[in-house]
Amino acid sequence: MLKLTHRALMGAAAALPMMAFAASAEGLITIIVNDPANPYWYTEGEIAKATAEELGYTANVSSHKGDTNTESTLVDTAITNKSVAIILDPANADGSIGAVQKAVDAGIPVFLVNAEINQEGLAKGQLVSNNAQGAALGAQQWVEAVGDKGNFVELFGNPADNNAATRSNGYETVITQYPDLVKAGQEVANWDRTQGYQKTQSLLQANPDVIGLIAGNDEMALGAVAALKEAGKLAQVKVGGFDGSPDAVEAIKAGELQYTVLQPVAIFSREAVVQADKFIKTGETGAASEKQLFDCLLITADNVDKYTAPFVLSE
Repeated sequence: MLKLTHRALMGAAAALPMMAFAASAEGLITIIVNDPANPYWYTEGEIAKATAEELGYTANVSSHKGDTNTESTLVDTAITNKSVAIILDPANADGSIGAVQKAVDAGIPVFLVNAEINQEGLAKGQLVSNNAQGAALGAQQWVEAVGDKGNFVELFGNPADNNAATRSNGYETVITQYPDLVKAGQEVANWDRTQGYQKTQSLLQANPDVIGLIAGNDEMALGAVAALKEAGKLAQVKVGGFDGSPDAVEAIKAGELQYTVLQPVAIFSREAVVQADKFIKTGETGAASEKQLFDCLLITADNVDKYTAPFVLSE
């Protein structure tokens, strides 16, 4: 896998608006994200759309909300509309393969962002956060916050998304180095704040003595914070998140969340469209490999003031 650092790409992204692009670039780039009600996916779609328009294309953003049937219908629409490229955040690592294949069979290059599919050689690029690296960063910070002894619980993301297992495994690799930290419970909350709130309530009822909660994303973590505040246990239970969302940053500033792991979605969403443009014009993406990893960054109370825009941390 090609590994691209956030620092290097921040420079490239900053320079992008200053570059002159060919005015002859034409065509529709279809962008399909998960659910724009989540600020992470909203940013993903808006950055991709803005980049496509800067490059001279028309662009539209739609959402499948995790449903593979909706995703398939949206790809059909992209084909009917003669899209010159599709930027897709896949709904399901296995279930989205057919939709990607359908677009490829129609001669439309597909670039995947944020999540992978379990097949290589279909998409022209799969651009994702380095989830294992980010999970290790987060887990180390989480242990620093909670200490090395006590019971904790975990909120797990959508099992159909490979990112959920990658992050959970990354947490486990670090936390199991501390044998007196014991996972007392785990619940699937599907990346959702409301489910995070509800599942945390259940976890607290079964495990009233927990000292920490580690979550697979910020939405679940923020749901957990709400449940802990309601139960009067936020001071007792330290919570960590993952995404780098604006709401998580505000929770860090308020002392309610210990940290979040910033996914550089603003970087790889832009880069996916740049690579699509290169492929449309030259038949090559310019990348060394299909799968490309973008390093995550840790946001804590110490550097939260460097958060200058949604999902952007200045260095």
